[in-house]
Amino acid sequence: MREAAFAKQNKDKWLKFENVLRNNVQMNPDDLSSLYIEVTDHLSYAQTFYPNSNTLKYLNGLSILAHQKIYKTKRESRTRFITFYTREFPLFFSQYHKQLLIASIVFVLFTVIGAYSAATDGNFVRLILGDGYVNMTLANIDKGDPMAVYKQMGALNMFLGITINNIKVALYAFVFGMFLSLGTIYIIMRNAIMLGSFQYFFFEKGLLWESARTIWIHGTIEISVIIIAACAGLVLGNSILFPGTYTRIQSFVRGAKDGLKILLSTVPFFIIAGFLEGFVTRHTEMPDWLAIFIIGSSLFLIIYYYIIYPLKLQKDLKKTTTPSFKKI
Repeated sequence: MREAAFAKQNKDKWLKFENVLRNNVQMNPDDLSSLYIEVTDHLSYAQTFYPNSNTLKYLNGLSILAHQKIYKTKRESRTRFITFYTREFPLFFSQYHKQLLIASIVFVLFTVIGAYSAATDGNFVRLILGDGYVNMTLANIDKGDPMAVYKQMGALNMFLGITINNIKVALYAFVFGMFLSLGTIYIIMRNAIMLGSFQYFFFEKGLLWESARTIWIHGTIEISVIIIAACAGLVLGNSILFPGTYTRIQSFVRGAKDGLKILLSTVPFFIIAGFLEGFVTRHTEMPDWLAIFIIGSSLFLIIYYYIIYPLKLQKDLKKTTTPSFKKI
């Protein structure tokens, strides 16, 4: 659907909406809310198919202008929190799959670099993980329980500590995007090199499977959402580097808001990862099939929510919107 046809089909609704907003025309709050929802659907469509266009800028301005007027007379829906995660965010995130791909590639690249460095430099693992951790792990290996580190702290304390720490890492990955995305790349690099050297350490000891089946019970979600938080940082950084048709300040504000939405989406997943690490990973005696099931389910959840589901919603939106243009 061409942008001109899209605008022609819906301009009467947009002008009516703008007239209500700018001239304070009296309108039933529920009708105004319905019109607002329709305009925001058009905004989502424009974000997907006409990025950086004048139509998108116009609709974005209408949406912002409408928000205060609507919610002065209409209470926030109690389902708003749910709909953010079930529809609003996935549809919104479909426009940032490119940044997610870049963050993922960079993470994998530095993970390989970390493993290679550990393989070629005997002191590299100690440099990255610290002598204390390496010596403790070697002692656990000698005792026949290489993953004992996950049993040393109480389950609840571990859950809370890990969850807070992971959210902190994600926040850094986002905020450091202000440094032209380089800060976010640095956070990705640090965590990826640590992961690569960590896994090689166990590979070298002949414990790669033992470590992987244990670590990735929680690590599948934990690492994935760190990458997604890095995606939020790239959105923020790129808004400064590539403002497009916006002024640099306008682009930065837009990038900050979009990045915050992405960051907010990771919080439930960090809680799940923290729960798994605190209460489940410690059970190293669990059968392989159960560990594989948890890891596979976690991977599917992440891929479905952040990739498959947004594309499905985008496709459904296109199907429901496109037929109305057949008369043009």
